[in-house]
Amino acid sequence: MLRAVLADLHVGQDPGDLERFLATVAAIERRGAGEVVFLGDLFRALVGYSRFWDATVRRGLDELSALRRSGVRVVMVEGNRDFFLDVADLDPFRDTSGAVHSFVAGGRRFLLEHGDLVNRRDRSYLFWRAVSKSAVARVWARLLPRRLAQRIVLGTESRLKATNFTYRRRLPVAALTAAAGRHFAAGVDVVLWGHFHRAWKLEQGRREAHVVPGWLETGTVVWIDGDGTLAFETERGQQIVDSAPGSWYQEEDSLGKAR
Repeated sequence: MLRAVLADLHVGQDPGDLERFLATVAAIERRGAGEVVFLGDLFRALVGYSRFWDATVRRGLDELSALRRSGVRVVMVEGNRDFFLDVADLDPFRDTSGAVHSFVAGGRRFLLEHGDLVNRRDRSYLFWRAVSKSAVARVWARLLPRRLAQRIVLGTESRLKATNFTYRRRLPVAALTAAAGRHFAAGVDVVLWGHFHRAWKLEQGRREAHVVPGWLETGTVVWIDGDGTLAFETERGQQIVDSAPGSWYQEEDSLGKAR
């Protein structure tokens, strides 16, 4: 089965990104994918309860429903901008969701997770995450009036930009390497993360770990064939090359210049 993996789309954040997303979904269907995996942060914020959804989220979800009706499995991996993806309101739009997605292709074991928990030093974000995704927060989200809920989504996005700004400026290479090593030791052959928005790769023999570049910036889709081979493609059909390991992904370029 051919699989497509996309990370960090943030649909609804930039002008025109909904149309880009719809075009990408159509291209995935035309290519014959049997499963599409969203590796976290599909929208600028996605709360499972429908009272939180604005027009952009609803239109994007409708496209996923149509994709499922065409026979494509839709998997949502929980990112830092995703909350309570297991609730029934999302049932028409995804086949499964969770913190981790795994499968075997070509005899290789794949593990996919968002990556926001890789850097255990980012205590500010980890605390905020624990509170915002707690059982108490779930009850609170379920009871909020619709208009207030949608205003809170906008505030949540601002909070997300502030919580782990410092630790996102540079790739946590040591933490990524250590996390990959733990997965390899457990028998995983291929690890895919999102979250950091820029390409990174580690190879140890036949095992490999990747950070998938953000679709928001690059339009990257990772294609995983039935034999376990991977191909990273941008919207322009370019092949992704992993970049220098020390530079950040959102506030400065690979030369360290702010942008």
